[in-house]
Amino acid sequence: MDLALLRTFVTVHRAGSFTRAAALLGLSQPAVTSQIRTLERQLGRPLFLRQARGVTPTTIGDELAHRAAPHLDALVEIAETGVDEESGVRTLHLAGPPEFTSMRALPALTPLVAQGLALRASFAGNTEEILDGLAAGHHDLAIAAARPRGGLLTSTPLCDEEHVLVAAPRWAARLAPEVLLRKGAVVLEQLPVVEVHESLPFVSRYWAAVFETKPAAAATVIAPDLRAVLESAASGAGLAVLPRYLCEDALEQGRLVALLDPPVPPLRTYFLIVRAGTLALPHIARAHDWLLRASTDW
Repeated sequence: MDLALLRTFVTVHRAGSFTRAAALLGLSQPAVTSQIRTLERQLGRPLFLRQARGVTPTTIGDELAHRAAPHLDALVEIAETGVDEESGVRTLHLAGPPEFTSMRALPALTPLVAQGLALRASFAGNTEEILDGLAAGHHDLAIAAARPRGGLLTSTPLCDEEHVLVAAPRWAARLAPEVLLRKGAVVLEQLPVVEVHESLPFVSRYWAAVFETKPAAAATVIAPDLRAVLESAASGAGLAVLPRYLCEDALEQGRLVALLDPPVPPLRTYFLIVRAGTLALPHIARAHDWLLRASTDW
């Protein structure tokens, strides 16, 4: 069986679309369609059900993907990153949210560099983008705030991230915690807000967990990096919801003040995710285990 056909098949299976697979492989859509038809003729079975939007694997298609994908990943790893026989260096491609990856994951993996591991990090704030890149083979290991669906990606809980409602001291001095607990949404509408996106993902999650309501205000400052949100909030731009690990120093220094101390603080769980079968590769397995051990101190 032609390995090129198998690689195209696995890419289509992961992408869920001939068009998307063609873009990932650098081929035309007719070429991808032709390769899949050739493979289906060789096997004598349909591998995908064509739908209005994309394709769905048949039972045979799922079985073939689960059997073939780990081996193809290993071959691609050898062909594209390979092993430097003299230095023994292997390259790990890690993807995750920029702040967590920078402040937690990369420092935790640094000791492995002395053991022959080279690191290449990719940052993305969007979970779907991270998982798509992992499924397409652009990354070896990913950190994301959601479990992947399907069987081609496997996840392990890594750690919980506590979220804190913070503001600069000048704003905190104007707010009484009991008022926030009773009228959180009303207070939010009256005060400026700093967030990473117009949809207020961090504030919305916090308000749902603590106040059991949705925020009605728009953000005053939008910065797509939590470190920028922190600095903006500390400068007095408005309220923000930040991971505790990120704002802990600013809280200790008095640059930020925690406005509430709810009995059950809002949490977000991070997952460590790989393509099925790739933990058989020693350098990926070592990094995976190292991060899990490091996370016990987070």
